[in-house]
Amino acid sequence: MQKDIQEPPHLHRSLKARHLTMIAIGGSIGTGLFLASGATVASAGPGSALLAYGLMGIMVYFLMTSLGEMAAFMPASGSFQVYGSRFVDPAFGFALGWNYWYNWAITIAVELAAAAIIMHYWFPSVPGVIWSALFLAIILALNWFSVKGFGEAEFWFSLLKVITIIAFIVLGLLMIFNIMGAPIKDGLQPGWQVFSYKEAPFVGGFPAYIGVTLIVGFSFQGTELIGVAAGESSDPGKTIPMATRQIFWRILMFYGLSILIIGMLLPYNDPSLLHNDVKDVGESPFTLVFQRSGLAFAAGVMNAVILSAVLSAGNSGMYASTRMLYTMACNGMAPKTFASLSRNGVPRNALAATAVIAALCFLSSIFSNDQVYLWLLNSSGMTGFIAWLGIAICHYRFRRAYVKQGRDLSALRYRAKWFPFGPLFAFALCMLVMLGQNYAAFIAKTVDFTSIMATYIGIPMFLALWLGYKWRNGTKLVKLAEVDFNHPSCQAAQSDLQPGKAD
Repeated sequence: MQKDIQEPPHLHRSLKARHLTMIAIGGSIGTGLFLASGATVASAGPGSALLAYGLMGIMVYFLMTSLGEMAAFMPASGSFQVYGSRFVDPAFGFALGWNYWYNWAITIAVELAAAAIIMHYWFPSVPGVIWSALFLAIILALNWFSVKGFGEAEFWFSLLKVITIIAFIVLGLLMIFNIMGAPIKDGLQPGWQVFSYKEAPFVGGFPAYIGVTLIVGFSFQGTELIGVAAGESSDPGKTIPMATRQIFWRILMFYGLSILIIGMLLPYNDPSLLHNDVKDVGESPFTLVFQRSGLAFAAGVMNAVILSAVLSAGNSGMYASTRMLYTMACNGMAPKTFASLSRNGVPRNALAATAVIAALCFLSSIFSNDQVYLWLLNSSGMTGFIAWLGIAICHYRFRRAYVKQGRDLSALRYRAKWFPFGPLFAFALCMLVMLGQNYAAFIAKTVDFTSIMATYIGIPMFLALWLGYKWRNGTKLVKLAEVDFNHPSCQAAQSDLQPGKAD
């Protein structure tokens, strides 16, 4: 009798279009909107904040369409590492992969440290390390059993945030039209009077605008998660273009309307807007608006929402970093043990290694939570922008190689508009944001080298990985005519596609 031949474990394509959409939304809507948005309005005024979010939104739009084109054609789980290796240089892909893994692995630790601080609101006497350990265990469990578990958890985490934002927008509009809400100080009427109060809407001129534009870039990080999730999406040739079309406009609407409402209801010089941080949910602009609409329980509700946002980011980080480490191991750029899969298609060795790095959050039991949070945040702040820069470079070379090899652009299932302007614009603006992160430290009377190192450490780390791998392995820039488009995931995604058009 012939025995059944069992197929080796493989990643499962279990993520639907609704999962992909919510994964990207959940990755980009978090404490940056719920807490830091108030600080941008206070620093530069509502007009400058709106323009800053709009400019960064345009950049993210081009990055999303660039990523969507490549991910629909070649839906690889460790997308940035695969694209960098195939379209640019294996050494570039190596550096992109480790950079992105580090980015999200450290982000998990950052979010868990933040979760401990948030829980202090309800349980001030419970040590933060208890909450960090509990939430790390929950996130690990959500990713341990199947990719569908991660997708469902992220869907509901993100849905809670979306519902909160919609409720905020509806209540804000009712307050602007004087249907409900408490009076604003100094006899101001909600709407244009608040939006243009004193020096508003543009406070501090161009330098203040540049300053908040640099900060706003962090708020959109996470949208690129759709590229990582593409390798485990069902029918990626259809779900990736669908999710890419929906994500940007929804995120821009949520951010744009939220900032507009904050600017029309809270004067830029409101003291509560000046000290937005993860420690005090009562100073979140969302909490302030809810409270002034007459909802006394707003602080407790927003604390729960912000907690879900933090856990959502940690959940996404665990998934993204695990898949990146798995893909690098499969391609010989990380230890082979991380390439093993469980029967249900989960790279558990890579997951466990990532969880160990995330356990850095336990340092909060030794030092103060604030110190650990800020140290981790500084060490990973630049890596997200480097990943975006890599997307722009990869797409530019992908499209040029595709055309040079005589391939028909109409055969692409999803085609990004405005090439080559899109990736070139995204590259230039992303580079400006990266280099301008801490420009004030260079023009100060006494140069603060410690501050400069904390801000820019990600750049020399990336260059060291890139050049070190290139020197050791003798890799070269891949010629456009020699770019290999025959990736297995590419063939699977293209097998049932109909020609697409630019979106």
